[in-house]
Amino acid sequence: MSKFLDRIIERAKTDKKTIVLAEGEDIRTIRAAAMVLEKGIANIIILGNEADMNKMAADESLDISGATKINPADAENLQKFADELYALRKAKGMTPEQALETVKNSLYYGVMMVKLGLADGMVAGAVNSTSNVLRPCLQILKTAPGTKLVSAFFVMVVPDCEYGEKGAFIFADSGLNEDPDADAVSEIAISSAKSFRTLIEAEPKVAMLSYSSYGSAKSPLVDKMQQATALAKEKAPELKLDGELQLDAAIVPEIGKSKAPGSPIAGQANVLVFPDLNAGNIGYKLTQRLAKAEAYGPITQGIAKPVNDLSRGCSAEDIVGVVAITCVQAQNQ
Repeated sequence: MSKFLDRIIERAKTDKKTIVLAEGEDIRTIRAAAMVLEKGIANIIILGNEADMNKMAADESLDISGATKINPADAENLQKFADELYALRKAKGMTPEQALETVKNSLYYGVMMVKLGLADGMVAGAVNSTSNVLRPCLQILKTAPGTKLVSAFFVMVVPDCEYGEKGAFIFADSGLNEDPDADAVSEIAISSAKSFRTLIEAEPKVAMLSYSSYGSAKSPLVDKMQQATALAKEKAPELKLDGELQLDAAIVPEIGKSKAPGSPIAGQANVLVFPDLNAGNIGYKLTQRLAKAEAYGPITQGIAKPVNDLSRGCSAEDIVGVVAITCVQAQNQ
């Protein structure tokens, strides 16, 4: 386990939160729950059929006795949750009968637990798609105060790297918004700076990335990042943020001085904001594979309470890491 994740886990333990694992039908969830409980990272609620969960645990000699197990299909507070969901969604045309059926779905049930303060966060996505995980969040929890957009990022930790914050970076948006406009990119930058401060515990230095530095090229793609930079500076003037910058100008000091003289962050950036999901996804995977970097994510930001999506190829250990990150996000809300 990395120093970054070790630190996140230790922080999670200092103020233990309750996290819902919504996919109790998957053995990776059961393994992760056992590890989280053994390490004392969080209190755990697992959603699913209790007999099936207990059998999976017994087959692998896993101890999940410390977890709360709930089957949403016949939970005792199902009608209360349905009433709450109906109140939230009736203006969108939802009927009481539809609300009752909807909260039997584990993802909706888990998000309602978070909404009503019965849990501090939720982790899912080992089985479900990103859209299925995030849909109930946007319908029920909505965006955090002062935030217009939900986005996703990766924490990248590059071994033996002198750039960024001792090799640590945030790459955003690398998991959710396909082609954000300038205003959306500015929102991603501001949210990512907050996430960097929360998770890395250092000052964010935000680079708005492009194939151009300070107007070295002209095109609508460059214009978008210039506009996003101006909007972000207007919305959050206290941030150390600059652009548009090429990647080398953003993180390599001597190139930053040459390509962007006078920039407050050129050559020092630790938060990298990409122009679109193509660039962000390619960038994090290149870094992960070629630099053998640790990649934690996609981690969501901008939701009123923390809910995080998993890759469907995740391991139990990956789920443990995301649970710990979700705990730290909850501590800082």
